[in-house]
Amino acid sequence: MSLEVGDVAPDFTARDQDDEMFKLSDYRGKKVILYFYPKDNTPGCTAQACNLRDHYDQLQAEGYEVLGVSTDSSKSHRKFIEKQNLPFRLIADEDKAVHELYGTWAEKKMYGKTYMGTVRTTFVIDEEGKISEVIGKVKTKDHTNQIIK
Repeated sequence: MSLEVGDVAPDFTARDQDDEMFKLSDYRGKKVILYFYPKDNTPGCTAQACNLRDHYDQLQAEGYEVLGVSTDSSKSHRKFIEKQNLPFRLIADEDKAVHELYGTWAEKKMYGKTYMGTVRTTFVIDEEGKISEVIGKVKTKDHTNQIIK
């Protein structure tokens, strides 16, 4: 499934870093940055999360809420948030259900090996719950500037 600009962002329910249930539709009326990343505490994912953290006030001033999604556990997310002082929620998608909805779980290749993994992608969702932008070539160290132009 390939989501495009103008599509309604699929709603989902999942657990966050505090093991609390989260529903995307609870954010209707707000702009949402929903970013999918491969793994907590890896160099690229840390750079991306810290870039969003460092510009969080600016993002909030523009009306955005930031939500990260990976296949890591709530416990892993909690540690990542504490270590990097992240001010936003991270969604635990251990069963890959949210990844499947958004088409971010796919076959990848590295060093001649083929495997299934997260395709780093950011969906910018407007106040009505529609996708206003899909960022597929994420610049981890400069991600905020890809969102706010």
